[in-house]
Amino acid sequence: MIIFDSIKTYSEFFKNKTLHPLINYVDLNKSDMIPRHKARIDFYAIITKETLCGEFRYGNTSYDYSDGSMIFIGPNQVIGSEPEGEIHHPYGKALVFHPDLIKGTNLGKLIHEYTFFSYELHESLHLSDREREIVDHCYTNIISEISQNIDKHSKKLIVANLELLLKYCSRFYDRQFITREHVNHGLIEQFEQKINDYLWSEHLPLNGLPSVAYFAQELHLSANYFGDLVKKETGKSALEFIHLKLLEVAKERVLDSTKSISEVSYELGFKYPQHFTRFFKQKVGVNPLEYRGVK
Repeated sequence: MIIFDSIKTYSEFFKNKTLHPLINYVDLNKSDMIPRHKARIDFYAIITKETLCGEFRYGNTSYDYSDGSMIFIGPNQVIGSEPEGEIHHPYGKALVFHPDLIKGTNLGKLIHEYTFFSYELHESLHLSDREREIVDHCYTNIISEISQNIDKHSKKLIVANLELLLKYCSRFYDRQFITREHVNHGLIEQFEQKINDYLWSEHLPLNGLPSVAYFAQELHLSANYFGDLVKKETGKSALEFIHLKLLEVAKERVLDSTKSISEVSYELGFKYPQHFTRFFKQKVGVNPLEYRGVK
């Protein structure tokens, strides 16, 4: 595994000059022929590629547009290319920036909101021609700033342009969720079916309520991409959606007077009956016994 622990290390590996110690725009096309490999990147990377981006694991989903795609990589992530060991020539452009660049800035405080840095490679952003123009314009501004002598305004201007780029990428991802509505709707249906299957299986009393990450893995998606998709499609977080389905089952079982509330709570995967009672009252407005009584 290759470890890129600095902007300079990454830039020099692909035969690029380091314009700034904390941020650089790297032309991957300048690289020598190298073997496909696994690599750990200890900083943020935004890689822009044309459609023929076969070396990364993009899956079999067709592209929405034909002008290119963007991959977002967060610090300390490991990426791989296939087939490993094969000699190839890298291509594309990469904007790489170190977390220290945004430390103490507004972007540093809000970077966690750009959840696409935790998306899987096959969940990349596919750009239209117009979107690509906007992205390239942002890149041009950043390159202009890091190419000149650093002064007291440099950091603010670099970070401001970087934040603008990320805001546009958020907008473009929102567009992508909309244009892929038919695909996403199918995923929501699968999600709902998997919840129902789990809630009515022996897994619930044995293992408790599964996490959002569990269902994301079942659908072969990253937890962040899955959570964002559910929110865009349903208006609810994935956890809220799971709780609503659990509540439907809970109401039905609470009305079974042959079982105590404690028995029902254990069947629903709660370790303690009082936790179930608190959950039920928060969602319904009355506790389980009161709900059973009014019905």
